[in-house]
Amino acid sequence: MRKMQAPVGAGVPALVLSALLAVGLLPESAPAAGAGQAAPSFSAHELDGSATLSLGAYKGKVVFLDFWASWCGPCQTAMPLIESLRNEFPADQFQVLAVNIDENPAKAKAFLETRKVKIGYPSVSDPEGRLPAIYGLKTMPTSYLIDRNGVIRSVHAGFRASDMDGLRAEIRALLGKPPVPAAADAKR
Repeated sequence: MRKMQAPVGAGVPALVLSALLAVGLLPESAPAAGAGQAAPSFSAHELDGSATLSLGAYKGKVVFLDFWASWCGPCQTAMPLIESLRNEFPADQFQVLAVNIDENPAKAKAFLETRKVKIGYPSVSDPEGRLPAIYGLKTMPTSYLIDRNGVIRSVHAGFRASDMDGLRAEIRALLGKPPVPAAADAKR
């Protein structure tokens, strides 16, 4: 399991959050949100500050909730693959929602502006680290696959590109779609 790390210069709150997550010293009142549990509800400002988004607004859709930071190497690797995954499923049935935990939202915005692959899914900003505490994050990145009823079906700690096929199959199952034959999968 990869531990959450922040590089030098990431900011004191990010370093403190990283240290607390790495050694498992989150408040006792914040047990890890796990498979089979209702996803903790939240509202947060979009990264660009234009609106407030609520997880509850996506009830009825399968949601991939992804926690990321600009200083997180695996997060950077994951983003274009998550964007590709988002485009594979109907928008009226599947939603990616990202939670950025950078202390300075401007760093996250600048990071997204420099990406070769533009990210089309919304990202909310949580510079205080409130949502990682509510979800009980221990590793960065961490993502949650949430069913149409708001129940967490799986938790993905860390990121490996090799996990994408399994994630894709989980999403298809939650959407009630038949599995894609291996030969068709290889053509992607």
